[in-house]
Amino acid sequence: MKVLGIETSCDETAVAVVEDGVNILINLIASQAEVHQQFGGVYPEVASRHHIDQLIPLVEQAIQGHEIDLIAVANGPGLMGALLIGVIGAKALAYGWGKPLVGVNHVEAHLYSAMMDEKPRFPALGIVASGGHTFLAKMTSICGYKILGTTVDDAVGEAFDKVAALLGFPYPGGPHIEKLALHGDACKYPFRAGQVKGRPIDFSFSGLKTNVLYTVKGANCDKRAPSIIADEEKKHIAASFQDAALGDIVNKALKAAITFDCQAIYCGGGVTQSQRLRELFEKSPYPVFYPKKGLSVDNGAMIAGLGFHLYQRKNFSNEVHAYPRLNIS
Repeated sequence: MKVLGIETSCDETAVAVVEDGVNILINLIASQAEVHQQFGGVYPEVASRHHIDQLIPLVEQAIQGHEIDLIAVANGPGLMGALLIGVIGAKALAYGWGKPLVGVNHVEAHLYSAMMDEKPRFPALGIVASGGHTFLAKMTSICGYKILGTTVDDAVGEAFDKVAALLGFPYPGGPHIEKLALHGDACKYPFRAGQVKGRPIDFSFSGLKTNVLYTVKGANCDKRAPSIIADEEKKHIAASFQDAALGDIVNKALKAAITFDCQAIYCGGGVTQSQRLRELFEKSPYPVFYPKKGLSVDNGAMIAGLGFHLYQRKNFSNEVHAYPRLNIS
C-alpha cells in the first residue's frame, strides 16, 4: 500500500510517499526557517501563507510514478491555520481521487519515525523532544501509548530557541547552541532544570531559561536589556545550559524506564538530532533508537508511515478535522 503523507503543523511543508509503513519512496520538505528568522520564531500567519504556496507543487512532485492508495495528513497538534492548509488540501485530494483519508497525530508520528528502520520492541519508552513538545510515554504497541511525564511550561526546543536568542543567535536556536557548546565548559555555570513537586519525571524548563537570562542580562532584567557578559563566556553558557536541559531529559527518561519492563527507548522530535543528547544516552542500559536522517524534523514520511498502521488497525475516524491541541492516544 502506497500512502501519501502530508505534514503542515508548523513551518515545514512536507510531503512523502511511503510503502507499507516503512519503505520511503520519496520524502520532500520545504522549510521556512529562513523566513521566520526575522521574527525570532514561527509567525503563524506567514507560515500558513507559505503552506498554501508550497503544498500542491510538492504533492505533484511526490506522486510522479506512484499510484496512491491512501492519504494521511497531520491534523494536530500544531498551529491552527497551518494545520488547516494540510487538512483541507488532503480532503480535496481524497475526494478528487476517491481515496481513503486518515488523520494522524503528528506527535505520535515523531515516535514512529524512530521505528521505521527496525521491528519495534515493546513495551518501550517513547521520548518526544521538539520545539513544541517534551514528554515521556510508555508504549505498548505502535498505536498504544500512555503519558508518563510531560513539561509543565516550555518545551525543550523552545527553551533552546530562547536561550540562543539571548546569546545573539537566530531561530532555530538548537544548532547554534550545540555548535557553540563544543568549545565551552559545561561545568562553569551551575544551571539546573526545574523539578516539579510530587511529579519526579515531569519537566520544567522555564526557570532554567530565566537563570540564563539573568546570567546574560543581569538580575531581574528582561530580554531587551543589554548583555553584561563577555563574548568569550557565551560558549560556557551554551555548554552549561545544554547539559542541564538534555541531562534532565536523559535522567528522567531512565527514571521512567525502570517503572516497567522497558525493552527499548525510542526518541523523536527535532531536539533528538543533538549529538550531545546521544552522547548522554550512551551509558543507557536500554537500546536507544533515533529517527534516521531527515526524519527528526516534521516530515511527511512519518505521517504516511503511521497513517498506514492506523488504517490497517482501523484506528481512525472518517471525519478528519484540524485540532491545534490533540493529546497523544
